[in-house]
Amino acid sequence: MSNDIVSRSASELALMIRTRQVSPVEVMEAFIARIEARNPSLNALVFTDFDGARADARKAEQAVMSGAALGPLHGVPTAIKDLFDFKPGWPATLGGIRALRDFRPDWWCLFAKRISDAGAILVGKTNSPIFGFRGVCDNYLFGPGRNPFDTARNSGGSSGGGAAAVGDGLLPFCEGTDGGGSIRIPASWCGVYGFKASAGRVPVVSRPNAFLAAAPFIHEGPLTRNVEDAALVMSQLAGYDSRDPQALPDSVDFMAATGRSIRGWKIAYSHDFGIFPVDRRVRAVVDKAVQAFADAGAIVEDVSIDMKHSQEELGEMWCRLIIPLTITSLEAFKRFGIDLEKDHPQDLPPEVHEWIDFARRQTASDLYADLEKRTDVYDAVQGVLDRYDLLVTPTLACLPVQNGTDGNTVGPAEIEGRKVNRLIGWCMTYPINYTGHPAATVPAGLADGLPVGMQIIGRRYADGDVIAASAAFERVRPWRDSYRIPEGRRLS
Repeated sequence: MSNDIVSRSASELALMIRTRQVSPVEVMEAFIARIEARNPSLNALVFTDFDGARADARKAEQAVMSGAALGPLHGVPTAIKDLFDFKPGWPATLGGIRALRDFRPDWWCLFAKRISDAGAILVGKTNSPIFGFRGVCDNYLFGPGRNPFDTARNSGGSSGGGAAAVGDGLLPFCEGTDGGGSIRIPASWCGVYGFKASAGRVPVVSRPNAFLAAAPFIHEGPLTRNVEDAALVMSQLAGYDSRDPQALPDSVDFMAATGRSIRGWKIAYSHDFGIFPVDRRVRAVVDKAVQAFADAGAIVEDVSIDMKHSQEELGEMWCRLIIPLTITSLEAFKRFGIDLEKDHPQDLPPEVHEWIDFARRQTASDLYADLEKRTDVYDAVQGVLDRYDLLVTPTLACLPVQNGTDGNTVGPAEIEGRKVNRLIGWCMTYPINYTGHPAATVPAGLADGLPVGMQIIGRRYADGDVIAASAAFERVRPWRDSYRIPEGRRLS
């Protein structure tokens, strides 16, 4: 029974609990047993509250037996990310900062609150890099997030622990956050589905700066094994919140979108986004996978994207634009009596120190020059989507990298002989954080036994189109069998 439970999707588990085929307590015990057996070799979850989860499961069971109203995710286990993500009383190390190992804030993040209100049960927190400032998952406190398809390789960042947990079946879904691809990057490397909504679809509540999530756009979203589960989770996450000045007031029927046809749609395909060097093995997989849309009745055409700036320029710009979020966090911790730069400089990677120093020398003119480049990216992407229903690219330009041993794993230095920024330059995701379009990554196939993701980008606010295309792809090219690879991995 335990093996049957952990093989089920979030949607299936919610239905089974609601119809009393299985109890929330049985579900929780099955997943706790799996986490205890498999997480030590994966390093996906870095904090667990099994006692609290068991207590919540007992309450969930009582609600079922009493005939009380049940949320759409009632009794389904999940986890939140150890970054800017909080549950009262739980530790928050912001990506494995050693000095914060005992920091326990007393507030909720929106994902944790809305998912809990929908009936899901939080069991712990997942691994992330320090301040989320890179596309891989590693830190000095917990070490690297390991890839379920090859534990010598990285799970991707920054939501690496969540993607690895889902890919390995430790949990049916997990939280991801995305400021440069941090949902889509690890989903691609771990062979799972990751969805990033339009900017404002899922509110981001931040104070004292209510506009913190705008430069570049920062998102919360689901990591799942199938599109239906992502639609179910998004149905609970999305929705207006007056505290977010960018929150969208309209709604999307995510569940209905999973059944829509894409017949007759025009889909643009770019194998390199116009600027990225792409590992030839990755390109071969995605070149083949994109044809699934034609099999579903769509029209697929190769397009050339007129990016006015190189990937080196745009990757460096991402570092400049995102680092103020880190600086803001450092200043906030001073109000708690924690001065990380002065008293714990060794807890921050050298790349963080380097970009903090650079950002503090920036001028207002420098910022506005970057925003003009960001506008050029928007115009290039929107220019394609003015003519097509969707834009499709590889999600990442390379396969999962080997894990380091120093707590500071980075991405490749070059791809196909061309230099890339080792923090983000190999991620074909961050341009869409500049623009705010909805995007997802679907498992496109395997190269050398490792997952390759394909990125699906929709028109602004057309979140349902991305879900519809993702579901259509899954029907034509289902990827569920790929999870036999991590299932058979050796535990240590």
